[in-house]
Amino acid sequence: MQDVPGAGAERILLVLASLAHHGKAMSVRELVGKTGLAQSTLYRQIALLKRWGFVSENAGRYAPGPVSLQLALSFDLGSHLIEASRGAIERLAQSSGESVGLVVAVKEQVVCLEMIESLHSLRCSFEKGRAVPLKAGASAKSLLAFMNERRCADILDTMFAGDEAGRAALIAQLARIREDGYVVSDSEVDPGVWGVSAPIFARAGRTSPSVASITLMAPVTRVAGREAALIDATRRTARNISRRLQTDRSNDA
Repeated sequence: MQDVPGAGAERILLVLASLAHHGKAMSVRELVGKTGLAQSTLYRQIALLKRWGFVSENAGRYAPGPVSLQLALSFDLGSHLIEASRGAIERLAQSSGESVGLVVAVKEQVVCLEMIESLHSLRCSFEKGRAVPLKAGASAKSLLAFMNERRCADILDTMFAGDEAGRAALIAQLARIREDGYVVSDSEVDPGVWGVSAPIFARAGRTSPSVASITLMAPVTRVAGREAALIDATRRTARNISRRLQTDRSNDA
């Protein structure tokens, strides 16, 4: 039986995405479990990726290779979103003394594009280049609330298959987030970590979908009495980044 057109490319991308999301080297057995591909098919994809330098092997375990690193470096240098946001989130991190991340939605995951770490110790899931499920926490809910409605509905259909009550509860929460313009979470992803997230828009208008969100994260023990100030600072930073993106867009038109 012939493959569906494009199926080979989809498999290659699935292997690369699985390695990138995992965050450490994986065995063939782990990759089979993650991708659902047959072992023989997986070996063919890995051989091709190794030949092109996208995957490296060490003692039977596989990780992104040197060409993947070159892509990451080129992304950092060429990403307009990161360039437009970095200065603002650095200032927010410095003024608040807390960690600030720039996040986007990729399929059913939150991906961290940039992270400015606090000088204080903080244990949380977000690191630059890492991904977490697009389901819980301030970052995930901010991205869901302000993305394209059709895209949001498709993601919720996948995440809440067979759980209509859970889906309805999150939809109601997302509506409130859109009204407020931000979202706060407490220990939803990482125990003891408080977060506030606000959307970034490349186009003016409340009906335009967001392109990203920024999230300020801090231990709950350092937040008491500062909640309102941290929320205001995060929202103000998101608005400043949005204005810059919109100005740049107008200048390029």
